[in-house]
Amino acid sequence: MDRTQERPEPDLFDPQDSDDEAPQLASRRDRKERRRNRKVLVAALVLLLVPVLAVGGYLVWLNQIVSSNVKQATLLPESGSAAQPTDKEGNVVAQPTGNGTNYLLIGNDARPGDTGSRSDVMVLVHVPEDRRDVTLIHFPRDLWVPIPGRGEAKLNAAYAFGGAPLLVQTMQNMLGVEIDHVAMVGFEGFKNMTDAVGGVDVQVEEASEGDGKVFSEGTMHMDGETALVFVRQRKQLSEGDISRGKRQQAFIKALMLEALSRETLTNPIRLKDFLDAATSNLTVDQKLDVGTMRSEALAMRHLRGGDVRFITAPFTGFGTSADGQSIDIVDEVRMTDLGEALRTDALESYE
Repeated sequence: MDRTQERPEPDLFDPQDSDDEAPQLASRRDRKERRRNRKVLVAALVLLLVPVLAVGGYLVWLNQIVSSNVKQATLLPESGSAAQPTDKEGNVVAQPTGNGTNYLLIGNDARPGDTGSRSDVMVLVHVPEDRRDVTLIHFPRDLWVPIPGRGEAKLNAAYAFGGAPLLVQTMQNMLGVEIDHVAMVGFEGFKNMTDAVGGVDVQVEEASEGDGKVFSEGTMHMDGETALVFVRQRKQLSEGDISRGKRQQAFIKALMLEALSRETLTNPIRLKDFLDAATSNLTVDQKLDVGTMRSEALAMRHLRGGDVRFITAPFTGFGTSADGQSIDIVDEVRMTDLGEALRTDALESYE
């Protein structure tokens, strides 16, 4: 065959292409371009969906861990006058709307061989309506208070007499403030949470030593075991249980800030370990569900050190009860002021 007679393949970019062939070539180019664009779009969607699905699956997994770990129990008074705060005459104290949320955190330091139940930590956490800050109020366990149906006794005796519901009723009547939710955790849970986030930096106000640990004034990094010794010490401190309460406040603040830090929230393994440790030892009231807990945590994720305030419930000093117990004497006037500030969501005015 005479190759000089063969017709050369048209150049796709040759302006000399015949009028008949140019539209066909353009059409083929368009089809190829559309196929290529579809492939690019599919690849982009896959790249976008993979992490979204992975994150979605991870969040579902975390939710399953928390849901299976958290235990619910009857920790709030269920009905009648016991469920609402009353004054000394037994009248219900009205609660304004939009006044924030009050959580009672109960820490139980039961150790091997212990008998009976003790509430060694009683902290009322007030979250204002705007969620811009948090105030944690430590209630010394030796406060001498009226306990419904039991007369006067130390505050932590309310828990021994009637569990969390009676403790809630006692504190509500003392303050004239409704407690919305209760969370109960063993000290071992605090230890595990501390280790899960790689330890916490705690501000030590008073030096001490014991149980093989030395605590010097200033900021100290603590693992779970060290933190447990830190919050348990009492006899080594200048004001006994009051000083121990201040230590517990400092530790809870450090743990809270570490849990809400970017390092924890953006580290999948650390976050999973923390949530597992936090919820494995957690019991909440019959009205507090996982969804509410998750929403509250998300609303407070921007908190910083300056947004967390600690105060101690007011007392005038130390004394001895008629039956010879060492007690903390309630400052009635300032306790009334504290209750009013809580009830009206105006704790910034309380000093």
